[in-house]
Amino acid sequence: MSDSEDYEYEYDESDQEAMDAGSGGGDEDASFEYTDDEDNQNNDEGEVALENAYYNAKGERDSGEIDEARETFESVVRMEVEQNKKEAGVATDNDDDAMDVEATTSKLLAPLKFHGPWSYKAVKQLVKLHLRSLNCDSAVKDYERLLRIASSPDAKISPNAVEKGVNNMLDRVASLINNSSGSSNSDASSQQEALAQSIYDLTLKAFHPTTGIAPNERLWFKTNLKYGQLLYEMNETAKLQLVIRDLLISSGQPTDILEGTTTSSSSSAMMTDSTSTGGTHVMEIAALQIQLYSRLKDTKKLRAAYHRAMSVRGGIPHPRTLALIQELGGKMHMSQRNFDEASQAFFQAFKSYDEAGDRSRLRCLKYLVMASMLHASSINPFDSHEARAHRDDPEIVAMTNLVQAFHNDDIKSFEKILNKNEGRIMDDEFVREHVADLLRTIRTQVIMRTIGPYTKIRLVKISKSLNGIPVEDVESLLVSLILDGKLNGRIDQVGGVLVKQAQGAADTGPASSDKNAGKQVDVGSVECRNTASIQRLVRALEHLTDAVSNVGPKTSSFQQL
Repeated sequence: MSDSEDYEYEYDESDQEAMDAGSGGGDEDASFEYTDDEDNQNNDEGEVALENAYYNAKGERDSGEIDEARETFESVVRMEVEQNKKEAGVATDNDDDAMDVEATTSKLLAPLKFHGPWSYKAVKQLVKLHLRSLNCDSAVKDYERLLRIASSPDAKISPNAVEKGVNNMLDRVASLINNSSGSSNSDASSQQEALAQSIYDLTLKAFHPTTGIAPNERLWFKTNLKYGQLLYEMNETAKLQLVIRDLLISSGQPTDILEGTTTSSSSSAMMTDSTSTGGTHVMEIAALQIQLYSRLKDTKKLRAAYHRAMSVRGGIPHPRTLALIQELGGKMHMSQRNFDEASQAFFQAFKSYDEAGDRSRLRCLKYLVMASMLHASSINPFDSHEARAHRDDPEIVAMTNLVQAFHNDDIKSFEKILNKNEGRIMDDEFVREHVADLLRTIRTQVIMRTIGPYTKIRLVKISKSLNGIPVEDVESLLVSLILDGKLNGRIDQVGGVLVKQAQGAADTGPASSDKNAGKQVDVGSVECRNTASIQRLVRALEHLTDAVSNVGPKTSSFQQL
């Protein structure tokens, strides 16, 4: 069996560079060049031995021999340290820079000498193995060692490689927390949360712009953002506020933004930030703030943070960050019943998620449909070419049918879709919060269509047109319509009848004299005299009814007449 068949090699960028560097020249050139150079020949042999050991360890890992793989990865580190010490003329039994990470804090934050790129790769694989087996203590210890190696000049690890490796580790840790969020094992969840906080704390200390062993402001800022997002998912709001404060200070923004008491000068400083980096940082911080205030139900600060984010000029955030801001802004508008603005925010969030290739676009499309229906808009959200491409998606088909039933005033189909939870519509908590509003909106539309040709109509008939809801609910809907000025009429509760009044009749009574003070009305016209007479007659009848009702036992016999 050939070497290529023994193992499945996985090359990252640094692996490829190492291979390219060692593959220059043919066999004859190599023989001619290194025949008399024993030192270089030994170096090449040592490099080959390290590479073989490293990939042997990966082979053991892939075949399930985890313990053997750990030992082989450790041997890679020991081999490289011994080789580098020999080259530097240092005794190999010198323990001044031992690999033991159980030491004082000051030593943990010091770079490790004599460790090279193969040590960095091997320790990185060890951390991955510990995370896979949920060995939290070992994962933290080896991650500390990884940071010390990465910060060492001897390792010659490029900043891009370090940033890529660290971000990969942070993402793995965050995925552990997300996967354990629904776990019933509280002890395991708490251990993983402690692991995540330890990993992030070490990263922030190592790359702090002023006090870190490998200052990297960009990586420190990105790590803080990831840490803030993790704290939000862990519901650690107090720690999240501290992270946001650190981010505001690092980006040169006033910390009074967090308190919702931004001064005019600080506000203008935010709005006039013309640099793309500064504007981007402000929007990324704002995304964390908006999530925090949304979790805390602090509407005032949420609204202030949202408007600040939308007023930033020059920022180029990731589409997913912009989508998050717009989605939460749409929810804020929904809570304030500003359905038109909510529709616009959800549509922008949908487009941003779509640009990022995020499946959350379907969630925002549902919210857009819901906001459009609550706004009683005649515009179908699926008429836009961005949304039309998703109308056949299984999660969206039910919403498409819901919109069609809404525009057709088909309340039976509308309620059937909701009751059967087609397309898992009711699985979304935000949708469930607004189902009552949706039903109220379509019922209002059906009522207006049903009573249109009548001057009097029984409440029972309206109830039947509303799929048989109780008469008490019909009365509640009619009262809301009358109070909102959408319906001019009164309810005869005794007879169970809605009586629609003639247009303008409600404006002739004493209560509306102020409203009509600025209007010129021909009080001598036949129409006005008739209307006034009818109003007087109605008031007289109401007075008579009240008087008879006070008689007592005779009331029921009078009502039968």
